[in-house]
Amino acid sequence: MAEKPQDHPNINKNVHPPILALMYIAIAYLLGWFIRIPFTAPAVLRNIGFSLTFIGFLLGVGAFIEFRKAHTTLDPHGSVKQLVTAGVYRITRNPIYLGFLLMVIGLPLNSGFYWGIPIAPFFAATMSRLVIEREEAYLEKKFKDQYTSYKSRVRRWL
Repeated sequence: MAEKPQDHPNINKNVHPPILALMYIAIAYLLGWFIRIPFTAPAVLRNIGFSLTFIGFLLGVGAFIEFRKAHTTLDPHGSVKQLVTAGVYRITRNPIYLGFLLMVIGLPLNSGFYWGIPIAPFFAATMSRLVIEREEAYLEKKFKDQYTSYKSRVRRWL
């Protein structure tokens, strides 16, 4: 009997993007509490942190809406029924992960900690390596030219 082909990204079942984002946010807070940067964050930077967090949240909501319209799954471990390219997906191929990245920077900054800024590239690299590259390989295999065309028009992050 032939083995059924895998119809989901090859992402480790123990890797959950929201948990990764929370881990990086927690690291930023821990660093902020234990390794103090001698500059206090002025109110304008705290407001920027709040704005980044809010924009990150809105990107996630926009992605959720588009996935619901397409009747497909938000689960990065699940089988995708349709390629989503509308709404926030016209701006970035990964609005949810971009939203998480903005929150990794914004939440600590809103609390007066700068550590989200130097941690952000590590979060982006982790997401790219553990999740995004595998999702993209899956989408390219499943949707072929349709995904390749979309990928050539829309950037991964911004």
